[in-house]
Amino acid sequence: MSTVRRSAVVLVTLATVALTACGPGEDGAAGSPAAPSATPSTPVTPTGAPTKAPTEPPTEAPTTAPTDASTKPPAPSKPTPPADPDYDVFPCSTYDVTFTATLAEPTTSSYLLKITNKSGKPCRALGHPVVAVGDHDGRAGERGPAPGIEDAIRLAPGQSAYAGLMGGLKDGKGKTVASIAMTMSTDSDLEQKPLKASTPGLYVSPDKNSVTAWMTNAEDALSL
Repeated sequence: MSTVRRSAVVLVTLATVALTACGPGEDGAAGSPAAPSATPSTPVTPTGAPTKAPTEPPTEAPTTAPTDASTKPPAPSKPTPPADPDYDVFPCSTYDVTFTATLAEPTTSSYLLKITNKSGKPCRALGHPVVAVGDHDGRAGERGPAPGIEDAIRLAPGQSAYAGLMGGLKDGKGKTVASIAMTMSTDSDLEQKPLKASTPGLYVSPDKNSVTAWMTNAEDALSL
């Protein structure tokens, strides 16, 4: 073989070897990027990111539904205090007082009558006492004026009022009685139990016997 021919064969052989070495591999063509893996990679948690899920705000307990005002019983109303503190002060009856009679002047057969409020509440001594003298027909006459109901004596518990009873001069027309009975003027039909008092030597003239209205002191009751 000539030298020129031999050189040509060598060049062809070298070219073939070079093409074989640079050809595509088993996984793809030569020079192509590698195919991505079918298994995804594990994600990486960023630095500083929270690892716990955010906490939900606390649920508020439901408030109790307001009660319907119409279902509540009405509050008891307070009594309005009266403008007049004596609005409930009633007339004194014989059940409210004690009664005594004391000889004050023998010449005129004058006796001092006294009542004292024994109850636990105030009462008013109205007008004149109603005095029955022994078994004498009728009662003692009224001497002097008496205040009206609104101005009548107000007796607090333990307080007293006075009246003057005069039997009159011994004119031979009357008689002597040993006791009297008294009831209170109440300006009503209130039933009372007469209170009796001993009056030894009381001479009762049918025309001259009389009794004053209730007063706050004994001197006024005997001087009228």
